[in-house]
Amino acid sequence: MKPGCYLLFWVALLAVPVFARADVVNVPAARDNTLFLDATGSISSGAGDGIFAGNNSQSNTRRALVFFDVAAVIPALAIIDSVELRLNVDSAPNTTLQNVSIHRVLASWGEGTSVSIGGAGAPSTTGDATWLHRFYPATFWLAPGGDFDAAVSAVTTVGPLGLHVWKSATLTQDVANWMAAPASNFGWLVQGRENAPSTVRRFDSRETETGPVLVIYFTPATATEPTTWGRVKSLYR
Repeated sequence: MKPGCYLLFWVALLAVPVFARADVVNVPAARDNTLFLDATGSISSGAGDGIFAGNNSQSNTRRALVFFDVAAVIPALAIIDSVELRLNVDSAPNTTLQNVSIHRVLASWGEGTSVSIGGAGAPSTTGDATWLHRFYPATFWLAPGGDFDAAVSAVTTVGPLGLHVWKSATLTQDVANWMAAPASNFGWLVQGRENAPSTVRRFDSRETETGPVLVIYFTPATATEPTTWGRVKSLYR
């Protein structure tokens, strides 16, 4: 091969991009809680083994909260390709299928040490999120029932038992936005049907082995390789 051809060959080789590989990580919930409809904000279940969404038999509403610290586990500048929110239902009052939607929470909230036995809630403890409070007993939501985006990030039909998965382009964008601005991450609110009795679903909380999991498929940022003759030769040793 002529010297000029060798030069063109190496220049072309240097121009070949270095492609990053796709990756996946399962992120467990960092905290979760339930907002129980209550006029005084005195009921919560920050450390209970279940979180609830929907109405009980008396049409008292429950809304679940779940937070994932995505910025702590995903490399900076990574591209979020898709996500899946996975929740396991372990109890329901009937077998009727229910639509359960996911919404972005718009303010920070807490998880105290209250433990509900069953779905009635327990006395709120310091730092708990409640129907009225972001952090019991002195920091309030702007609106009772939690401050959240009315727009749906994802929705799926939930049966009486088993693992259920939420995924959508909007859910993926939520996570991408949290990666770009971690301070905007307040997690999601899980909302069941609230216009009829006995629509509630109990999901396993993070205190169990089958608690909430966020599966994130992402592409790490492409590493910048030095474009030197030494680097090129090292690729062919």
